[in-house]
Amino acid sequence: MQEKIEIWLVGNTGLRNPNRIQEGFKIFANSPYVGNLRGKENEIGFMNFLNDKGIIQNEDGKDISGSHARKWRLMFAKNGLIYPQIKMKDAKQEELGKLDGITPFGESFLKADTYSSVQECYLRAMSVEQFPMPDRKSYFSPLRWILAIMLELEKRTGSSELSRIEFALWGHTTNPGYELNAVVDNILNLRKRRAAALSKRSFDKSEIAERGKNYNKKADNFLDYSDMNMRYLRISGVLQRKERGMIIAPVKHVLAEKLAKSTANEEPLLLQYKRLCEGAGLPTDNTDIAKTLLDDLMKQMQDRHIFFDISDLPLNTATEINIARGRLENILSQTDEIQYAKEQRNQWREIADYMSLLIKGGGRLNYDDDNIIEVPRDETPAYLEWVLWRAALAIDHMSNKPYDVRGFKLDADFLPVSTAGGGKGDLYCEFEDFIILTEVTMSTSSRQEAMEGEPVRRHVSDAVLKYDKPVYGMFIANKVDTNTAETFRHGIWYAKGDVRQRLDIVPFTLAQYRRYFVSMFEVEQAEPEKLRELILKCEVKRDMLDAPMWKQYISNMIDEEINTMTTSVSGSSR
Repeated sequence: MQEKIEIWLVGNTGLRNPNRIQEGFKIFANSPYVGNLRGKENEIGFMNFLNDKGIIQNEDGKDISGSHARKWRLMFAKNGLIYPQIKMKDAKQEELGKLDGITPFGESFLKADTYSSVQECYLRAMSVEQFPMPDRKSYFSPLRWILAIMLELEKRTGSSELSRIEFALWGHTTNPGYELNAVVDNILNLRKRRAAALSKRSFDKSEIAERGKNYNKKADNFLDYSDMNMRYLRISGVLQRKERGMIIAPVKHVLAEKLAKSTANEEPLLLQYKRLCEGAGLPTDNTDIAKTLLDDLMKQMQDRHIFFDISDLPLNTATEINIARGRLENILSQTDEIQYAKEQRNQWREIADYMSLLIKGGGRLNYDDDNIIEVPRDETPAYLEWVLWRAALAIDHMSNKPYDVRGFKLDADFLPVSTAGGGKGDLYCEFEDFIILTEVTMSTSSRQEAMEGEPVRRHVSDAVLKYDKPVYGMFIANKVDTNTAETFRHGIWYAKGDVRQRLDIVPFTLAQYRRYFVSMFEVEQAEPEKLRELILKCEVKRDMLDAPMWKQYISNMIDEEINTMTTSVSGSSR
């Protein structure tokens, strides 16, 4: 086994969330930088283009070298969306395609309009053996290699689970040049010794230091890179989160077995790149294998007593079979989401902790050595929608399904992929007697009113016209600009035909909402009626007060309602 350790990277630490790549690539595809991403002028230009479109935040112009653009270019190329640069020793660039031009696979990626289709694109890209082995003569696929490790773990222990520290020390530090059984032996040895350790944190630190003796870069990379690498590997859809580690997704187990049969090859790099840029084949492109996967999925759903019907779909070709499998995976995903929703009432403390992190602008909170929650600072808008969705699920009693409440997409681990698309509200909570539409923003500037005033009122107005029951709007931000409050205080909107509406929209800061949310659960009065009651009481004096005074009145009313709930409970317990 090689002494010198190298850590492979399927992602990039400057672009830690692969879910952001598609939105950035769509911007790129309609820019003047297609095929023109080299040189300082173009790199800075594309970086500024991404910043202007809201894809990145180059705060205060800190990056003046265009490094953001180079990181995005790297991930576009690594996933076969643009033609990568090929070295003269491997081939001529024209044999592959125009440098940084959009590939046929890139065109397919642009058309991927569902999360499962996006996942499949990543899976095709990650299945290509384009990472050089230490001998620099052959290439391997990190995804296929990790699947081989996890399947061997499953064979020996009954579970494919690979923990964070195990991945950090024996996952992304190894490759098919290592002997598979020896790698798994080391993982199981590490697992046994760690289970007996009194302090997991001290144990991990010591193990990293020991393994780091054969690594010539910062020891922090073991864990830092592992979080990023695992996130990219999970977007393939074959793997899913298990605590801070990973496990093979049950519905993709047969596919994982097929992929793991080949982890490396000695084919020329040009051939690998051509396969990558054209769209690599998958085992599921074979009709017999596609049928095997469909049968396995049907059996899993039958075992879980989940109803499905694909009798209306033809099953003659691999494409038709995969379409049927996609329908079943969607049903299974919705079933799992309903179960996830049921669990949220018992997760209210964690939900409140996420709110606290968002109030701080992101960050992480360690519960213990193996349990952590995190809000990436560049993903706060998506996490704000997500955590308030979870809060709504915790309050419960909704008549619509959890996947109908949200406008944003989730990954397989129920984490947010992106914010809700334009044209509709963020969260639609339908209860028996009323609707609460929640709109959120991380914006705190004076432009908040310009960005949110019109769409929030329009979305609430549309809901008023759609439903035959009262509609209430909650606007939640870290800081409510006074001009925004003034717009909602009036709440006037003219619908089609100049029909004048007076809308019920109350602005809350996230800190205010968190306090009320926590209080409802602490006194066991977490019900949607309590939210409606708060909204109505906050509106009582909106016509009598100006915006600054109305904001203060809302704050006072929250304090009063919390005090009333707390007093009533303490009084009844005497």
